[in-house]
This record gives sequence, structure tokens and C-alpha cells, in this order.
Amino acid sequence: MSMQLISGKNFGEILPCLRALSDPIRLNVISLLQKKEMCVCDICDILQIKQPKLSFHLKALRESGLLNTRQQGRWVYYSINPQQFELVIDYLAQYLNGETISVKECCR
Repeated sequence: MSMQLISGKNFGEILPCLRALSDPIRLNVISLLQKKEMCVCDICDILQIKQPKLSFHLKALRESGLLNTRQQGRWVYYSINPQQFELVIDYLAQYLNGETISVKECCR
């Protein structure tokens, strides 16, 4: 079996997600947001980090498409974007299903 190499549109969507998920702080944010939508101040309090540092990480997650935002008054609330996570999960599931990248005979 062989899978298609990631390219084009999929590459542009998957790579930023994988980069965004490669940081422990961002993984902690994702873990918190799995339970419920939260505002920055609540996330800062729970993770015990300063707002500017958290904003940097939230921006990376938001730009990758992994988070949704909703503004209510002066507060911005963050939540998981399930469609983007599904895209990443589907890509990674190819490896679990035994679909591997074929290696040409000359490369062995």
C-alpha cells in the first residue's frame, strides 16, 4: 500500500497545524479547551502564564485553524475548531491504517 504525499492545499493546511501542536504550552491550551470555551484571562490563570506569552501561542493556534474565536463585549473566547482537528486526524490516521510512503527500490 502507498499513500499520497502531502502537497498543495493539504500541505498548506496540515503543516501549520502540526507546527502549532509542537509546543507544550499550546498542547496545554488545547487540553483546556477540549472541556469548554474559555477567555484569555481564565487560560492565563489556569496555566499561570502572562497574557502576552499566551497571546503569542493563541495566535499560532488560531492562524493554524485549530481554534475558533468569539467576541463577547471586550472579551475574546476561544474554542476548538473540530473540522480542522478532523483534517489533521484524517491525515495522521493514514499511518495507523498501514498506509506508508513507498520507497523506491533505488533508495533502499
